[in-house]
Amino acid sequence: MRPRRALSFFSHSAALTTVLALSLANCRRGEGDVIEGTGTLEVVEVDVAPMTPARVLRVWPQEGDTVREGDTLVSLTQSTVRADVDARRARVASAEAQLRDLEAGARPAEINRAEADLRAAESEAARAAQDLERVSALAQSGTVSVQQLDAAKNAAALAAARRDAARDAVRLLREGARRERVAAARAEVENARAALAAAVQTAADLVLFAPVSGTVMVRNAEPGEVLGAGMTALTLGETARPYVRIYVNQHALPRVRLGARADGVLDGLPDRHFRGQVVAINSKAEFTPRVALTEEERADLVFGVKVTFVDSSATGALKPGLPITVRIAAPAP
Repeated sequence: MRPRRALSFFSHSAALTTVLALSLANCRRGEGDVIEGTGTLEVVEVDVAPMTPARVLRVWPQEGDTVREGDTLVSLTQSTVRADVDARRARVASAEAQLRDLEAGARPAEINRAEADLRAAESEAARAAQDLERVSALAQSGTVSVQQLDAAKNAAALAAARRDAARDAVRLLREGARRERVAAARAEVENARAALAAAVQTAADLVLFAPVSGTVMVRNAEPGEVLGAGMTALTLGETARPYVRIYVNQHALPRVRLGARADGVLDGLPDRHFRGQVVAINSKAEFTPRVALTEEERADLVFGVKVTFVDSSATGALKPGLPITVRIAAPAP
């Protein structure tokens, strides 16, 4: 049984070595000032998802459709969003009206009424003061009792207090609201406007737009479904700038520079060259094959190099998953 397991292990390792060697597409040194390698085209995938829970009304594109940045992708709805916007808009109107009322101050009719009340209070205070003088004179001659004198004093004091209160009321009406109350009213208006803006933005977020131009790769939502916040409705592939990651041998890596020009050739279009550029070089080495069994294999180190392409004629030939042969301009140091 042990030799059979060993045979199975080495057979599996050999197969895995072959598959990994093909999938890693290890680079070889080309002739002259070129490094050549093969990899698989990929694209940047962007998940489109709602910010808040909502029900799907309509999903506009189908899988495989091409969309442009800003196109409508998904229409969503919430049962309370319209009422919430209306309520917050009414709150803004109420806060603004209160602020205008404080800034405008008292109306002329209110000031006139307060001044009339003041004149009446002044007349009452003057009459009470005169009554007190007469009662005081009569009290000195013993004509009135002490109780009558005390009642006159209390009436005069009460009338004087009412006069002072009416005078303060007129002064406050003429001065208007305090600065602190006006500032608080302004803050309330800003708070109401911010709440309204948040509600309007929530309503706007119920329509999902394409953040980039590309192709619909996955459609995860259908009309009638309820999506939670962050749940992916569609996945877009940014096909405008596909990329490939090839692996360069440690001996050839010093010749590769960021920004170096590269050419890509598809198996199905051998006579067509796609312009590319080196945009990233891994700083950490990898083994190829990944299952390193011998010292010689462990010494075969490679570094990942990312190359992006631009399909200038917009043919759509650079599709994700296609193998592509890359030739990087790498002059000798």
